Amino acid sequence: MAIGFTDGSVVLTKGDITRDRHSKTLTLHEGTIPVTGLAFRQVAKVTHLFVATLEKVYCYTLSIKEYPHVELDTHGCALRCSSLADPSQDSQFIVAGDECVYLYQPDERGPCFAFDGQKLLAHWHRGYLFLLIKDPKSPNKAAFGSRENSSSEKQLLTVYDLDNKFIAYSSTFDDVIDVVAEWGSFYILTRDGKMFVLQEKDTQTKLEMLFKKNLFVMAINLAKSQHLDSDGLSEIFRQYGDHLYLKGDHDGAIQQYIRTIGKLEPSYVIRKFLDAQRIHNLTAYLQALHRQSLANADHTTLLLNCYTKLKDSSKLEEFIKSSESEVHFDVEIAIKVLRQAGYHSHAVFLAEKHMHHEWYLKIQLEDLKNYQEGLRYIGRLPFDQAESNMKRYGKTLMHHVPEGTTLLLKGLCTNYQPSGDADRASLDRGRANSEEFIPIFANHPRELKAFLEHMIEVDPHSPQGVYDTLLELRLQDWAHEQDPERKKVLQEEAVFLLRIDNTVFDKALVLCQMHNFKEGILYLYEKGKLYQQIMHYHMQNEEYGKVIEACQRYGDQEACLWEQALGYFARKEEDCKAYISEVLHHIDQNNLMPPLLVVQTLAHNSTATLSVIKDYLISKLQRESQQIEDDGRKIRQYREETAHLRSEIQELQTSAKIFQKTKCNMCNSPLELPSVHFLCSHSFHQHCFESYADSEAECPTCTPENRKVMDMLRAQDQKRDLHDHFNRQLRSSNDGFSVVADYFGRGVFNKLTLVTDPPGSRTGSLEFNLQRDILINTKRKF
Repeated sequence: MAIGFTDGSVVLTKGDITRDRHSKTLTLHEGTIPVTGLAFRQVAKVTHLFVATLEKVYCYTLSIKEYPHVELDTHGCALRCSSLADPSQDSQFIVAGDECVYLYQPDERGPCFAFDGQKLLAHWHRGYLFLLIKDPKSPNKAAFGSRENSSSEKQLLTVYDLDNKFIAYSSTFDDVIDVVAEWGSFYILTRDGKMFVLQEKDTQTKLEMLFKKNLFVMAINLAKSQHLDSDGLSEIFRQYGDHLYLKGDHDGAIQQYIRTIGKLEPSYVIRKFLDAQRIHNLTAYLQALHRQSLANADHTTLLLNCYTKLKDSSKLEEFIKSSESEVHFDVEIAIKVLRQAGYHSHAVFLAEKHMHHEWYLKIQLEDLKNYQEGLRYIGRLPFDQAESNMKRYGKTLMHHVPEGTTLLLKGLCTNYQPSGDADRASLDRGRANSEEFIPIFANHPRELKAFLEHMIEVDPHSPQGVYDTLLELRLQDWAHEQDPERKKVLQEEAVFLLRIDNTVFDKALVLCQMHNFKEGILYLYEKGKLYQQIMHYHMQNEEYGKVIEACQRYGDQEACLWEQALGYFARKEEDCKAYISEVLHHIDQNNLMPPLLVVQTLAHNSTATLSVIKDYLISKLQRESQQIEDDGRKIRQYREETAHLRSEIQELQTSAKIFQKTKCNMCNSPLELPSVHFLCSHSFHQHCFESYADSEAECPTCTPENRKVMDMLRAQDQKRDLHDHFNRQLRSSNDGFSVVADYFGRGVFNKLTLVTDPPGSRTGSLEFNLQRDILINTKRKF
């Protein structure tokens, strides 16, 4: 506690003043001039005491034992004309002199305000400075050292906002005794017993009053001091910008609008500055919008258009060449706008820097026509991107840079390594599908052939499309080649591809047929086992010797080739007797055709006389006669065997059978009683018979043969019924061929399923004759 006296001394008391033992009192300041004001200032752990007299201002440091002091000024103040500001003014000591109001720090004098007039009272509260000044129109009747006023003097009470530098309130009162701040209001007590209350208006009301007076700067300062939120400040900036815009101050307006970015819709500002005369203001706003990363694609487009309209290349370069961390725009949109405006070099720089590979290549190849650079750029890309871009621009590059493009494709399809960065090249390796790049070589057969030959040399397991395309190229070269030696080399190369077996059979065959490549056609026919096609090929070319050779070579696989050859020669009006004789000789040896069918076939040939088939018919009739004789001998043999069997059966039925067996037919041991005897002359021990016999009525030794015979008899009965049904159905049907085909499908005429007839049966010969007749009738229809 500090007490100042009129004799100029200041007494400081520290401790508990209610107990003398615990308090300490000392004289801090001595002088002859009355003390008019005291104020403690405590910041952190440092405490200062300001002392004001009529003539001087001092500051004592109470945190140090010696209590050092500093004389701050040689201007003092009257009683009640000093106060201590709050932390908003850094807790400065306020001294109100007649000419100025001074603010003091503990070690020096701070700012001063020129508030003229005789000060009667100074007070600070909540950021406001209250000054009670004697009205200049009233006479001064105050006594020495005091400001006691007569009843007739007027006093001017003014409230200052030092932070925002405006007068918050000003009015005259009669004989003010004191100003008191309490409960959020200010109370003014006058000598005539009246009390006036000053209530501070809310912030919004203050701002509205300032808006009406167009005091936007003051409104902004006020809002900041009142810690108004960003939305409120943005609205003030907008109104201030609108005010400046209406006044024609577009530069000032745009600065205020820039401060609204993030709160105010950008289109509100952009619409105001779309005029060509204000394009520089719009550019400034859009730049600020991009710096805060709040621009969209349309804003980027508009900004770049502004640069191009202003032809401000320096700003444009600065915008697009900003570092990666400073990019506040959509790079792809920027590239599009620059390309459209004709700034290709800038667009290329931007695309390369930000790795927009497709845009870089599009500009280089489509706009700048720099094909060599585009090819070099693709060669530096990672595998996936290099592959996709070659598929897109490969045809264009092949047209202008065929050798370089072919070289790059070879690498891309074998063991691709990006050029440039060795570390990245070792990691980014791949192999593209060479078949997918074949369309790129349209109208460039030489490069395509070199590419495909390289592929099959490096990778023998290349896709089939590679081999098919290379085969087509080699066949084209072979077809157009005039030099016999070179033609032979090309022929060998084409056949080599066919023998590798990596080509698609159908495609290769079509290609060989298109180019009339005989060796390839015959090789593929043979490979596909199309023996009849080989025959037809020789027939079409009328190569009679080749027809016979084909029959000899492939006749074992397809016997019908000889029949086709006979029909082919029979249709020829030329003299083909020698070939017909050779064919007939082979048909006769292998019994491939009935004689009647052979005669009918050759009947169509006017040059084939009877002498051609004379030998064939004689040989055939001789064999038939021999067969008849053999059949007659077999018939006599079977009749004798049948008669013998019948006599045995008769003897068994009418005569007694004497069993003289001495050994068992099962174990080959001497026969002992009890035993079992059969009429077939087989005898068994009873225990052997019971162990091995399946039935008591059948001989175990004869049972397998008997069952085989019974199965054959049953099969013959079934087939006899089946043949009868087949004959009936064939006679009643309108389409006999369908009936025959149906029975063929059931396997009725399959020789593997036929059962051999027992001796003496005529069913076999009937079945053979039936099959022969069907075959003859069927071939006649064909």
